[in-house]
Order: sequence, then structure tokens, then C-alpha cells
Amino acid sequence: MRQSLFVSILHDIQQVNEYFIQTRDATGAPGLSSVPKMTAALRILQYGVPTDAVDEYIRIGESTAITALNFFTGSIVATYEVVYLRSPNEADVARLLQEGEQREFPGMLGSLDCVHWRWDKCPSAQVGAYTGHYHKPTVVLEAVASYDLWIWHAFFGMPGSLNDITVHDRSLLFAELTRGRAPAANYTSNNHAYTMGYYLADGIYPRCATIVKTISQPQGAKRQLFARMQEACRKDVEREFGVLQARFNIVSVPARGWSDEDLYYIMKTCIILHNMISEDERDIPENERSAAQLETDTSNLGCQVSGDPNEKYAQFMLNRQRIRSVEAHNVIHNDLIEHLWSRVGELD
Repeated sequence: MRQSLFVSILHDIQQVNEYFIQTRDATGAPGLSSVPKMTAALRILQYGVPTDAVDEYIRIGESTAITALNFFTGSIVATYEVVYLRSPNEADVARLLQEGEQREFPGMLGSLDCVHWRWDKCPSAQVGAYTGHYHKPTVVLEAVASYDLWIWHAFFGMPGSLNDITVHDRSLLFAELTRGRAPAANYTSNNHAYTMGYYLADGIYPRCATIVKTISQPQGAKRQLFARMQEACRKDVEREFGVLQARFNIVSVPARGWSDEDLYYIMKTCIILHNMISEDERDIPENERSAAQLETDTSNLGCQVSGDPNEKYAQFMLNRQRIRSVEAHNVIHNDLIEHLWSRVGELD
């Protein structure tokens, strides 16, 4: 990351955690500075090295490096999760819809998939629950990524014995949409109007109105074109996983932590820092950054309680049925096939 971003993060975490503020001991000698503490934590995250390996460069002990890492990950999640792991607001949805339209997938909000992180130090009592088809204990990350390498949704912590479907059933990806709080995603495909966006996914995910899957054995030129373009756009999330693991090697090598809570904070920290670095590298003006957008969007929000709990529950169930509708999935699927053929088929 750039030096300016490093200094900004250091200043912010000092406001929430006194551990990163330099102090003096009883004799008046200055203690360890905040810069080597944060540098040690970042080097562990970036290179995936053991905690005692940073002693050669940072000149701090193993126990201090572990403490710095734990405090750093907790401070990052507490400070930036609301901003850099938020759900898309109205401005974000509009930009994502425009991007999907340009890529011939109107209504697309990103790509959805899961990745497994191997857990070497999994306690013996939990090995069975965390061991799946990889034959080693793993922890699952479900993520949604867009073309600009931004992670909009991260659900981490499910045991590796679960597959993508069962992980998706436990995630909160569609929680706001089910409650009717998500921004409307209005678009048109094949002359049909829709109000809910969708995510591109592979064949294991269920057929519902908010997920568009590929065709495993496409028959005919139209379906072959759709499958080829869907699989090409769906690679956004695969590319995102590769960039995240290359940028933070700790999530690429087997995890050495003993606690699943520590793994949770490490993964969330890496994702948040990844989004921050991606935003910083895009040279977005200061008045358009995520923090300013979030402050504008949430400044006038209030707590609204329905006067009739039965009416609220009925609307909740209606939204849930709309999301899980197989018929709606088939209609959107067919409209996208026709849309792609009318826009790209002749040129192809």
C-alpha cells in the first residue's frame, strides 16, 4: 500500500486501540513505537510467515508480534467494516448495473462463489466437522466480487464439510433484500422490466430469481453463446480470489491459528485492506470515497417499526418467495439468452 494509506490507517486505529500509542515505562524510557507494531502485523498478513520470523527485520519478539497481529486485525474490523464491507447503496447499485449493461448482462451485480482456506492447526475435536472433500480441515469463505476487484459480500467461518449450497443457505447475502431494505435494481432485459438484480454463479447454486447460472451442456448456438459469456463474466470472483491470495499470502498458505475466531478476524482484515488498497489505487477524489458516501447515505436513516407485525411478516415471506422463485429464474435466464443473442449473436 502507499505510504499515505499506511499513515492514515495507523492514525485511525490509534483512535480505537491504545495499544498502538507509544508510551513510556516507569523509568521514562520510550516503549515500542506504533510503526513497527503495525509493520509486523502487515508483514505476517502479506507474506504468511510465522510470527517469530518478523523478529529478524522488525526486532520484536514472537509474543509481541502475536499481540500486535491480534490487536491490529480487531482494530481494522472494528474501524472499517461498516465502510469497506458494506452492502451496495443506491449509487453503488446504479454503477454496478451500468457496468453489467456494458458487459451485456443487464441487472448483474457481481459474481458469487466460495473458496476454502486450509486450517493446519484445527483442534482435534473439530477436525471431523471442518473436513470435507479436500480431506483436510478447511474454513469456507463466500464472497461476491465485481469487475473492479471490489468485494461486496464476505461470509466467512463455515466448516469445510459444507458445500456451496449449505454455506449460501446460512449467509446473509439476501437478508436486506428479504426485509425490503435493499436498493431497487431496475433494469430491462429482452423488453421485460425487473426490479431485483442478480449474481452470476456456477452450476451448484440453486435456481432462484437472484442467481443466474451457466448451462452445463448447452445445446444450440444461443445457449452456447450464453454459457460462454456467463462463464467469462463469472471469472470476476475467481480472479478476485487470486488477487486476494497473491496480495495477502497468509490466506493462501495453510492457517496456523488455533482459534477459528482469530481466523475470522484475519480473513476479514485482509478483505477490508484489499478493498482499501483497490480504492486508493483508483485515485478516487476525496469527496467521493466510501466514507463520504456512507455518511451521506446513512445520515437521515431512522428506525421505522411497522404498526402491524403480521403485515411485516407477510411482506417478509412474499419477498422470500420472490427471491426463491424457480419460475422467475427461468424467465430471467431465457430473457438473458435472447438478449445476448440479439446483441452479440450476429457479430459472433
